[in-house]
Amino acid sequence: MRRRSVLAGLAAASPWARAAGTYPGRAVRLVVPYSVGVGPDIVARSLAEPLAAEWGQPVLVDNRPGGSGIVAFGEVRRTPPDGHTIFLADTATLCVNPLLHRSLPYDPQHDLVPLTLLFHATFVLWAGAGNRLRSMADLLQAARQAPGQVSYATLGNGHASHVAVETLADAAGVQLLPVPFKDAGTLMAAVASAQVDFTAFSVNTVAALYAAGRLRPLAVAARQRLAAQPQIPTLAEAGGPPVTMHPWAGLVTVAGTPEPVLERLRADLARALQQPQVRARAEQAGFELTPSSPQALVDRMQADRALYAPLVAAGRIARF
Repeated sequence: MRRRSVLAGLAAASPWARAAGTYPGRAVRLVVPYSVGVGPDIVARSLAEPLAAEWGQPVLVDNRPGGSGIVAFGEVRRTPPDGHTIFLADTATLCVNPLLHRSLPYDPQHDLVPLTLLFHATFVLWAGAGNRLRSMADLLQAARQAPGQVSYATLGNGHASHVAVETLADAAGVQLLPVPFKDAGTLMAAVASAQVDFTAFSVNTVAALYAAGRLRPLAVAARQRLAAQPQIPTLAEAGGPPVTMHPWAGLVTVAGTPEPVLERLRADLARALQQPQVRARAEQAGFELTPSSPQALVDRMQADRALYAPLVAAGRIARF
């Protein structure tokens, strides 16, 4: 009995047990590689509220846009592995960047621990209201007549807006011209003014410009029309290849975080993602919340790497 009591005392005094008992011991930082006000930021801020209430500690959303998340995640991996830094990571950060860059300031397979899938969305192809391209048929015809001359706006090499359109271009057998932008506001203004021919983003990201009549939807990259926008045809209906574009994101933290802290994090995230107000704000931003097991996030990462590797090998997405 005495030996058992001693072992129990040692277990209670272990760093892992202490970490779980006191977590979080200070403010938690949720790093978002997107600008304030865009969809992923809205989801992050709605999630921060119930987490802060649960933990009795502030949850600070730290926006670090640009570079397809490379700079932001490179910084995150250098923070202490104690669960006080969470990163909103998307397909670019987790899947595409390792395919594109011979040298990265992080390794997603060794520097992070998966927590959960967070959301997915559906891309729509948008052109400016005054653009010469008034339909998908116009776009594809112009691309075939002048390879590499039809331009599209992206948030950088390897971003979801980039790989999605290149997936479409590969399926259609055309060459398009990517034009990178650092932030979504500048990008949308360029498309609306026809400085760039088109882009791919979810409906809610462009809601204000769409409502103002400055953007025209060409097609939704899904198997079915959007329930909220039934007038927008699918790619297949509009004469394009039947590819789908569903950008997604997950939540990860720093490798080496104690398991009891990870268990607490995952359980609290799962509860927060079930809150009606969190789901409602995500839906308003055009996203469907997709909480999952850590393994489901790993499986999604592996599937996307396999999906995009041929695009990189074919030179459709530049490697550095």
